[in-house]
Formats: sequence, structure tokens, C-alpha cells
Amino acid sequence: MPLRWIVVTAGAVLVRLALANSLARRRARGEHSQHLGRLAARHTRVNGRTMQARVSVDPVPDDSLPVILVHGLGMSSRYMIPLARQLAPYRRVYAPDLPGFGLSDKPPHVLTVRELADALAAWMDAVGIDRAAFIGNSLGCEVLVELALVHPQRVDRLVLQGPTPDPESRGLVRQMVGFFAIAPFERWSLAWVALADYARGGIKRYILTLRSMVGNRIGEKVLRVTQPTLVVWGTRDYIVPYAFVTSLAAALPLGRLAVIPGAAHGINYSHPKAFVSVLLPFLRATGHRPRDVRREARHREPHPSGTA
Repeated sequence: MPLRWIVVTAGAVLVRLALANSLARRRARGEHSQHLGRLAARHTRVNGRTMQARVSVDPVPDDSLPVILVHGLGMSSRYMIPLARQLAPYRRVYAPDLPGFGLSDKPPHVLTVRELADALAAWMDAVGIDRAAFIGNSLGCEVLVELALVHPQRVDRLVLQGPTPDPESRGLVRQMVGFFAIAPFERWSLAWVALADYARGGIKRYILTLRSMVGNRIGEKVLRVTQPTLVVWGTRDYIVPYAFVTSLAAALPLGRLAVIPGAAHGINYSHPKAFVSVLLPFLRATGHRPRDVRREARHREPHPSGTA
């Protein structure tokens, strides 16, 4: 199946789903925006390249560690805006565009997972962050596991939401089938964000980054992650099987699992309020019980919330 045909078909399906579901999804915007944090764009030179990040601007307690949000494959910090706004009243939040994605510079050489982790650490140096808590989605989980192993002093704790790729579903076609299956359960506006971000990054960068993800073997690497880690999964995430996230959480020395009913792969975008309800207790905790993966935190959210 030609890659161009797959991409065009995916775009057409997403647009159709977006139009079909737009009225239903707009009802979810009834939440009062005064409880959401404000974000501003910042541009920083890092090793000769410019990286953009969205940064919260509202005051927070001085003694709380910042939280850094890392987007998924082909996406950008736009994808993290709903979660960032929900979390900003409680923590200083940063959501960078990784090199090659979003509005950050796009180096000719497509960065591997390891190189993306190094670039994230270099960006932290440039903006003056010594240590932080991290939340990643999809590719972001891969980058954060690598960061925790290569730059452990930077990482206080990790949240891995929708970690990929599942070793049984590594092929492009399998990933596309899962992508179509979850589309009806995401916010309609995510289609526009995804298509715009994919266009900025380009197909070649997407494919080469995906290849690096496939060869990264996150399931083996988490055995060496010593930081407290929360794995978050949505019951409608048909890209990432439940068996995979439970095994991943069990393999982590300080791993825990939270399940959000009704959510799909983009919990950070489509269910940010439910996401924050499981995040805050974890971010505030001073002690963690190892291998406590049987106690799943289940939260109800009848309608997706958050605005982009």
C-alpha cells in the first residue's frame, strides 16, 4: 500500500469524522475558562537551533518542580495545550516542540530517540531548568525513558501516557488501523492539529522517527528506570493494548498504572481534566510504592474537556 495513499486516506477520514462530530464535541466546551492557565510562546537558541516552547505564565508555589510536557510522533506543543492549561494553575508548565517538529527548527538529519532526549536536556540547560517532572505521550514516552536513563539527574518523576510502540503492533499498517479506530473518540479539532503538524514535519521525518521508535525497545529499557513512574492508559486507546501497558507498569521498579475510562490515545488533548485528576496526586506524592499496578485510578468524565 503506497504511503502517499495511506496519508491522503487518513486525512480524508479525519476530516469527515471532524465534520460529523463537530457539534457534539463543541458541547464539551462549556467548562469555564477562568480555571485554566495562560500560556505564552518562547523561542530559545539551543546548540545553534531555535526551539519553541509554550510556557505557563500564571504564578504557582515557588517550591513546586516544573512540569515538562513532551508531544507525540509528528505532533507539536499545540497537541499539549489542553493539558498544559489544565495543569498550569498548579505547576509551572513547559511544552517544547522537539527539534524537527512544530515551530522548532528542522535539522536536515532526522534525530533518533536518543538524540531527541539529548536535545531536550540541552534545551533545559538553555532555559535554566535543572530538574523537573515529565509527562509524555506516545513518542514522548520513548524520549522520556531515554532521558531518565541518560540524564537521570534531570528527572524527578515520569508520566507515560499511551506509550508506544507495542512490540506486537509495530508495523505502519497496524498503526494506521489503530489510528482510524480511535478517531471517533478524540476531540474533533485534533484532526486539524494533527494534519497541520504532520505537514510541518513532513512524511520523511515522520517515517524515519517512527523507525527509531520501533528499534528503541522501550519495554526493555524501563527495567532500568529508577524514578517513580505513572503509566496512563485510556480504555479506547486501540493503538496501545491494555496488556502492553500493564506489563510496562509492572516492569518499572517504581511503576504504577492509571486507567481513564472512555479516553483514547490523545488523553492530553481530549480528556485533560480527567488526566489532571490522576496527575496531581502523583506529582504531589512524596513516597511511592513499587509495583503497585493492580490499583488502577478510574475517573469518570462524560464529555471531553479543555480548549486549544
